[in-house]
Amino acid sequence: MLTRIGDVEIWRILESVDPLYEPGFIFPNIDPDGAELLERAAPGCICAKSGKLSLPIQGFLLRTPDHTILVDSCVGNHKTTRVPAWNKRETGRFMASLAAAGVGPDDIDYVMCTHLHVDHVGWNTRLENGVWVPTFRKARYLLPEADVEFFGAEGGPTYTESVLPVNAAGLSETVSGAHQIGEAVRLVPTPGHSPGHVAVEIISRGDRALITGDALHTTVQCARPEWHFVYDADPVQAVASRRSLLEHTSEGGHLVIGSHFWLPSVGRTQVNGSAFDWVPH
Repeated sequence: MLTRIGDVEIWRILESVDPLYEPGFIFPNIDPDGAELLERAAPGCICAKSGKLSLPIQGFLLRTPDHTILVDSCVGNHKTTRVPAWNKRETGRFMASLAAAGVGPDDIDYVMCTHLHVDHVGWNTRLENGVWVPTFRKARYLLPEADVEFFGAEGGPTYTESVLPVNAAGLSETVSGAHQIGEAVRLVPTPGHSPGHVAVEIISRGDRALITGDALHTTVQCARPEWHFVYDADPVQAVASRRSLLEHTSEGGHLVIGSHFWLPSVGRTQVNGSAFDWVPH
């Protein structure tokens, strides 16, 4: 178990940690010494051989008194993607991580996708006899409404492979705003990285945590919230959402869990002038 917030267990479901792209590609407006900042904040995150930034690809399992919730389902197997390390790969690590948490696919009540990018929806489905079928057959898949509209109109292999089969099975539900899942879990709208992007907030017995999704990709964005990600749909809105989220977690004393933060991915934020400090947990 990664941590506990009141009555809610939070488990990390790690799929991979791969060097993906050079820091200057990932963050187009990075500081000249940005790679050094990243490496100082998370030693080992810059691959010594390639100079590329490694980002954990992970989801999180929430076991509340009422529900078992999977937040984001990573890349998945056999998926079509432009990222070479992920394209058509086959690995058992994600399912093994679920099993280590004592959970099988049919134990999941909700799958909450913070947004509909390839590395957050992949295990929504699996390939069975050449057909994409829902992995979590007894779950309700909660999909941000604005993302469904945007990516549904755009089409593409991620939507076709990982979203449409869930819709066809009647398992999906679009959500918007501060949607509540039971008593302890709610969504926090953080648009910008995608039109409907949400973070996930857990509040139980006075304790608070927040799973960032892709509102942040690295702890350095606390000190440099203006760094935007290359695939942000609206970089200006993404920066505004990031600042708002960091203010919220700093004021609320949340435990912050970064979906792509270098392991162990957990800490707290504090206001520091016009930016924020990251304090590892």
